This record gives sequence, C-alpha cells and structure tokens, in this order.
Amino acid sequence: MQQKADHQVSVLVVGGSLVGLSLSLFLGRLGVRHMLVERHAGTSIHPRGRGNNVRTMELYRVAGVEPDIRTAASLLAENHGIMQTPTLVGDAGEWLFKEIDPGGGLAKFSPSGWCLCSQNDLEPVLRKNAEALGGDLRYFHELESFEQGAEGVTAYVRDRDSDELNTVRADYLVAADGPRSPVRNRLGIGQSGPGDLFANVSITFRSKLLAGIVGDRRFICCYLTNPEADGALLPIDNKENWVFHAPWHPEHGETLEEFTEERLQRHIRQAVGAPDLDVEITGRASWRAAERVADRYAHDRVFLVGDSAHEMSPTGAFGSNTGIQDAHNLAWKLSAVLEGWAGPGLLETYDAERRPVAMATSARASTRSVEHSHPGFAPAPGVGGGKRGGILNIVLAYRYPEGAVVGADPTEPVVPEGMRLTAEPGSRAPHMWLRRAGERVSTLDLYERSLVLLCDAGSGAGQAWHAAARRIADADGVRLDAYRIGAGADAELALDTEDDDWAATHGTSADGAVLVRPDGFVAWRASTGAADPEAELRRVLATVLHGS
Repeated sequence: MQQKADHQVSVLVVGGSLVGLSLSLFLGRLGVRHMLVERHAGTSIHPRGRGNNVRTMELYRVAGVEPDIRTAASLLAENHGIMQTPTLVGDAGEWLFKEIDPGGGLAKFSPSGWCLCSQNDLEPVLRKNAEALGGDLRYFHELESFEQGAEGVTAYVRDRDSDELNTVRADYLVAADGPRSPVRNRLGIGQSGPGDLFANVSITFRSKLLAGIVGDRRFICCYLTNPEADGALLPIDNKENWVFHAPWHPEHGETLEEFTEERLQRHIRQAVGAPDLDVEITGRASWRAAERVADRYAHDRVFLVGDSAHEMSPTGAFGSNTGIQDAHNLAWKLSAVLEGWAGPGLLETYDAERRPVAMATSARASTRSVEHSHPGFAPAPGVGGGKRGGILNIVLAYRYPEGAVVGADPTEPVVPEGMRLTAEPGSRAPHMWLRRAGERVSTLDLYERSLVLLCDAGSGAGQAWHAAARRIADADGVRLDAYRIGAGADAELALDTEDDDWAATHGTSADGAVLVRPDGFVAWRASTGAADPEAELRRVLATVLHGS
C-alpha cells in the first residue's frame, strides 16, 4: 500500500456514465481533486436515460449547468405526455397523462422543472463542465484491481489504448460502474430484491413517414399494445429519428440472433399500424430491467453509486435520477471530510440515507411499470403491487429518517403520503423566492458549498443565532454560512413580496432557526430561541458532522 503511485488524487471515480459524470461535476464544484476512469472511448452514443426529474434539475441548476442542459434538450422541449394505444393510425388510444406539470403547479415547490434530455445529449454537457472545473476524466481506461487500507485506496488502471498499467493512489474510491459492478463484486457485497423483471431490445431507426402518422401528439413515450407486436415508441427529434423498445423473452429461450432486421422492421410497422412504413434500422442493443438494491453502499473507503448500488424498472426514469442524487449526497460528505471540517462518521450516513430511498423508489418504479403495462413485463405476484398515484412525493418529498440529521422522526416513512415540504429535519428544504443584493434567488440556490443557517433579521433571537453561527465558522473552520432574512440593514436576504413569511414556510417562528446541509436537506430546526445558541449549535454540528 506504500508503493509509489503514478497519480495521487483525493477521489477515484470508476465509471463515466451519467452518475459518474455528475459526481465529477459535483466534486469539481466543491474543489475536490479527483480522477474519473471510463472503459469506453467516449460518452454515450445511445438515446436512453432521458427523463431528468425536477430534483435532478435542481441539482444541475445549483451546479450551474441547467441552461446548457436545456439547450441540449431543445428538440424535445415540447414533448410531455405518455400515450397508450393499440395503433398510431387514427385517433385510438388514451393519454396516461398528457402534461408533466398540468396547470404549472410545480412552480410553488421548485425553481426548476422536468427536462427530457437523452443520455447521448446530456453526457457531453456534463463532461465539458466537469473538465472545465479541473476534473481529470480518462476515457478508454479501465480499473483492473484495487486494494484499500487504513490510509487510502491503491488502484491499478489500464490505459486500453497503450496497454500501460498505472497506479492511482486515492483517499476514496467511488464505483459508478453499472449494474454488474466489478467493484461491488470484488467487495463481496450482495443484492436484495425481486431480481430480473423483463428484457427488451432497443432499436434506433429512421422513418420520414412516421412523423405524419404521429401528427401533433408530442409524447415522451407511446406504449403500443397490439398483442402481436407490442412495444414502446420514443421520439428522438420528432421528425425522422426514433427509438423502439421491443419485448425480448430470453426466459423462453428467445435469442438476440432472432431479432433480424426484417423481423424488427415488420414488428415496428405492425405495432404502429402502418404496413408500408419506411423503417431504416440504425442500431440495436439489448437491456434487462431489474429490481435489486445492494445490501450495503460502502466498504471502508469504497462507495457505490447509481446502478452499482441499485437497479430499477425504467418506467419513470427513477434509476438514473436516484443515482445522480446518490452522487450529490456523497459529494458534499467526501468534501467535508477531506477538508477536515467533518469526521469520517459523516460518510457512514451515506448508506443510512440513500439505501432506504433506493428501496422505496425501486418498488415504486416497478409499480409504475405495472400501471403503464410496460411491454414485456408480466410481474410475478407481489412485484409492482405498491401504492399507486402521483410521483411528485417520491421525487421531491422523500426524506432521511436517520443519518446526518438531528430531530428527524425515525418512524416516519421514507416516502410520505403527500407533499410535505415544510423543513422537517431530514427533508429537502422548501423553495421560496428571496432577494439577495437585489437579485431574485431561490432558497435552494443557497445550498452547495456549506451548511447554511437561516434566521430572522427582525428578531433578537434570530440575531443571536446568526452571531453564534458566525463565531463557530470563524473559530472552528466549519463551512457554515448564516443568513438573516427580512428587512433592514442587517438582512442578507430580503423577502420577495410583503406576503412572504420565511419562518412559516420553514415550519418555525421568527425566534427560531433552520440549519440546511450543502445538499439542500434540513439538518436541524429550532422553533424558538436558545439560552445559549452557540452551545446548541455546537451540539447539533457535532451530531451532524461527526455522528457524536
């Protein structure tokens, strides 16, 4: 473990798909020196993994890349709903839902919105921004082996172009290396869950006539339910480039070789309902949907994120979004520990917080596939039988009953029944508009590089909370910002309108305070002032940052 290394970094990221690239972006924003290795020669060339939910877009907003992503996603900006129909010819079928955000009600919860951006369009944006922040991203490089000790991880990475083997020394290793994760397997970490759910063959094809058949139906996805040729149709550009997912049944002995070009063309024409449709096959790839969650997310200095930690049914795009949010949760904790203002106990909360979220979300994803009658999915008893209904509570209102929080109720479910975003400890902090130096900002824009204490500018207790936080930050080196909200010269943040009430929005009073983590989750909340606010804050920070 003490041998000379060719490269020395704080974090080695293994895997450069959506989750690995997002982790690189988040680490770069926090100034963490890292290297990413990806066995493929470049970013994804396949139009998949395209549904980026509102929570993920909030994270990209704070990381400064949301505008670039929306530009990359412009071709599908007007696509919103999901259809189900036996044929696209005529006006048969129904909308499972026609708008992602009907009536614009999401605006009261978030400054961001959903974004349909295919993986092959999103990954280059993430790569460009991660590299601009100093990330050392090495494509066509593969992790061969690693070993870890008390002081760090030694990894052996092969350059697949030159065949040169390099030694990389890192404080921590993060595996974003997919559902078959060699890192997870090497650590001997098992998985739990129903397992394989169904399999599809994904076909990319060109058709100039299909846009005329689709007409003005701007769907995200259309489930075609002809029992002789079912499948899922997805637009790439709404003009002539499309994706079709056809059921594949390897459990019945069906092989990939049976999916000839002629068969695929015939299948797509029959599914659409147009026997003379022009279909030019441009690519195909097989994939399997599964529901599995790793039995643990960490082993000493090695962590699992994304598909290496959990597999989910693709319906609802929960898997990629959950993985990106894994990366965000882990990034600030790694940064805090590496900078020395948090102890190693903080890293233990990664598993405690994120694994229950994956378990709840993966079950909901399977339920969503049942609701949508996903082609090829014939669920076994008990699979996908969870609660039905909307998904916004899963996307925005999931919570951490245990972890780096003080005052959370451990008996509360990870996913609540409804949308309660009122700053309970362990929940994502609520969004509200404020003014900072005349600029309109969301409260969510405040949370990235430090803990943030919110208190009232017009309250004596609020002033005391603010002063205590400033003393702790100056004396202890903790990344802790404090903002007084209200009117007057002392206020760092002003209310956006006279009717706004930051304290009520955050479930406290003018004498109270709210401590928010760098990932935007509430760490602690006080409803009143304290006899010794500095001592109280120190107690809270010891628990949040050190587990003591």
